[in-house]
Amino acid sequence: MEKQFEEKSWAETGLTTRLGIEYPIIQGPLGGLSSQRLTAAVSNFGGLGSFGAHGLRPDAIRQVIREIRSLTSKPFAMNLWVSMEDEGASASDESAFRRSLSYISKHIEEVGGVLPSYTPYEPIRFEDQFRVLLEEKVPAFSFIFGIPPREVLDDCRHHGIAIIGTATTVDEAVALEAAGVDVIAASGFEAGGHRGSFLRPSEESLTGTMSLVPQVVDAVKLPVVAAGGIADARGIVAAFALGASGVQMGTVFLSCEESGASPVHRETLLTREAGTTALTRGFTGRLARGIRNRLLDEFNRDGTEILPYPLQRALVRHLSIPAEKAGRWEFLPLWAGQSARVSRCEDVSAFLTNLVTQVSEIAGGVQRWSAGTRVPTDTIV
Repeated sequence: MEKQFEEKSWAETGLTTRLGIEYPIIQGPLGGLSSQRLTAAVSNFGGLGSFGAHGLRPDAIRQVIREIRSLTSKPFAMNLWVSMEDEGASASDESAFRRSLSYISKHIEEVGGVLPSYTPYEPIRFEDQFRVLLEEKVPAFSFIFGIPPREVLDDCRHHGIAIIGTATTVDEAVALEAAGVDVIAASGFEAGGHRGSFLRPSEESLTGTMSLVPQVVDAVKLPVVAAGGIADARGIVAAFALGASGVQMGTVFLSCEESGASPVHRETLLTREAGTTALTRGFTGRLARGIRNRLLDEFNRDGTEILPYPLQRALVRHLSIPAEKAGRWEFLPLWAGQSARVSRCEDVSAFLTNLVTQVSEIAGGVQRWSAGTRVPTDTIV
């Protein structure tokens, strides 16, 4: 006999209740491609806009938060990286810098850039960044690459700041729940940008979204957000069928006018070149997914020397900035997930309006369900 489900909107989940939002849709933080306009636009629609601030110093983070607040009164999230540098970053010397520069120096000159000189590494401390989030009382704090110290999470709870941790494996999700986060984003390896693994090397933590989400849902009691390869209404409905309470979408927002992506990046996302992505450490020193181009392939060749994060990221910027001005997509780190070809968003409000309508139509056509609850297979018609 067909099981009966509580009749309520697909948008009403434990995630929306905890975050104070209307729709269980989180905009991925997008790292250096975030923008205050995009964050506010998603939040104003009723989702959770996010801003990736890991590369910013505290004063800049404070300014960003205040600008977002000038554009929206709705909840939004600020995203940080718990682990801010790789082993060997502080000890890396000028000799290593010059060896790594040698792989891209000809490209820098080709696009009209200036070859950089070596400068000693000046770290940015996670604790200093977080202090700004606490002082500004942001609505939500999301993070990747680890678990913050207990006092950081205690401060969030004391001030009513929602805590969203990112897991790339089931073990990481269990660890996040034990630490006391409110929401877990289960990030499959289809996702664009960096793999936020922290218990094992990223190369050993490459579980796909379709497999990862139901395993995490079974392992924890918290709301689980499906992330990685979700770019349209079909992906959202599939995520709910796997037991997720919401979704996180990143790449799809990069092509919109409000994003911080360059015109070259946005245009490439809307062409056939975006259909092929690959993982590399070459762009920043940490494993990340982007559109496959000449630069990515060269970095992935055997023997290429890559600096530790964030030194490699700083080095590659000396190429990407002039390459962007020259319109040379083949020399740019073009972050994108495996569903980039599905992504078609040029205006945030129009895209989200259509998305919500389509999800409602698909969900209603399959069955009535209680969103965020695993769906028994004998109810699918």
